[in-house]
Amino acid sequence: MPIKEIVNHPHSHWMDAEGEESDIVISSRVRVARNLAGIPFPHLLKKEKSNEVIHALRLAIQNEEAAELLGNLELCALSELTPLERQILVDKHLISPEFLNNYEAKAVVLRDDEVVSIMVNEEDHLRIQCLLPGLCLKEAWNIIDKIDDGLEKTLDYAFSEKLGYLTSCPTNVGTGMRASVMLHLPGLKLTKQLYGVLNAIGKLGLTVRGLYGEGSEALGDLYQISNQITLGQSEEDITNNLISSTLQILNQEKAARQALYQNRQEIIEDRVHRAYGTLKYARILTLEETMRLISDLRLGVALNIISGIGIRLLNELMVKIRPAFLKKISGQEMTPPQRQVYRAGLIRKELEAVPQ
Repeated sequence: MPIKEIVNHPHSHWMDAEGEESDIVISSRVRVARNLAGIPFPHLLKKEKSNEVIHALRLAIQNEEAAELLGNLELCALSELTPLERQILVDKHLISPEFLNNYEAKAVVLRDDEVVSIMVNEEDHLRIQCLLPGLCLKEAWNIIDKIDDGLEKTLDYAFSEKLGYLTSCPTNVGTGMRASVMLHLPGLKLTKQLYGVLNAIGKLGLTVRGLYGEGSEALGDLYQISNQITLGQSEEDITNNLISSTLQILNQEKAARQALYQNRQEIIEDRVHRAYGTLKYARILTLEETMRLISDLRLGVALNIISGIGIRLLNELMVKIRPAFLKKISGQEMTPPQRQVYRAGLIRKELEAVPQ
C-alpha cells in the first residue's frame, strides 16, 4: 500500500490482536540504529549530506539482490507529506514524535504491510523498526535481521570491532537495538501494585515510558517497557531478557485482574458497564477520558464481562480518536470542543456497528 494510502487508513498490522498474550500485550517492537561509515551523525549534517544519506538508502532498497530480504519498501521524503499526514504516521507508531522536528532532508520508508518502517536522518542515519501484534519479540527481531542484512548489501555501516555499531547517542552503541512491548496494565493500577512492579523492572536494565515513548503520558493504562543497555549484550540476550521480564509482569497483571474480579466483582462490572455506556451514548468526550474508558472496556472484554467487541476495534479507536485522524476523517479544521463532539459521535457510530 503506498504511503499516501497508509495515512488514509487507521488500521495497522500491530492492531490485529493476533499475537501471543494480545489481551495484555498490545504490540512488540524491535528497532535498530544504524549509521553510514564516513558520514557525520545527522545533527552535524548539512542538507546536502543528509540528502546523500537518503539517496544511498533509496539505492539500497532498489537493489535487486536484496529484494527477497527487504520486501516491498517505499521511500518518501518527509517534506512531501502534509503536517497532518506526518502526524498520522506518529499516531500509528510508524515514526517517532521527535522525527517531525526540522523535517527537511528527512525521509520515511514503509513496507506495504506497515510491519517495517525506517526513519532516515532522525537521531541516527537509519532507525529501522519492526512492529507486530502481541508478544512477538523474536519474530520482530528475525524480520529486522533480514532487513538489516538486505541493506548491508549496498550500505557500509559505521562499525567498531571493539564497540559494535556506532550511534549518535552513546547509550545505543553496541547492538544499536531497542526492543519494547506495549502493555495494558489496569489490574496492577487498580490494585495499587503498579508503582512497585515498574520500579522493580528498572533494576533489571529496563525502562518504562508512555504511549508514544520518552516523555509521553501513559494514557489508557498503556506502558512501554524497553531495554536500556545495548553494549555488551547480544540481540538475543536483549530479546530474551525483555521476554522474561514481560512474562513476569503478565503473570502479575493476570493475578491482579483475577483478584479484582473475585473480590470486587460488582464494582468491576459496574466500572466496565459504565465505560461501555458512556462510550456508546456520550455526546462530548475528551481524548484523556476516552482513553480511560477504552482501558476499562478493554479490561471488561478480557474478563468476558462484555462480549461481541473485539480488541482489534479498540486498538483502532486509539488512533481514530486522536486529533489528526479526526481531522482526516472529517475533512475540516476543528476547535477542541468541536473535536470532543466529533470524537463522541465517531465512537457511537463504531459501537453501534458492532453486532449484538
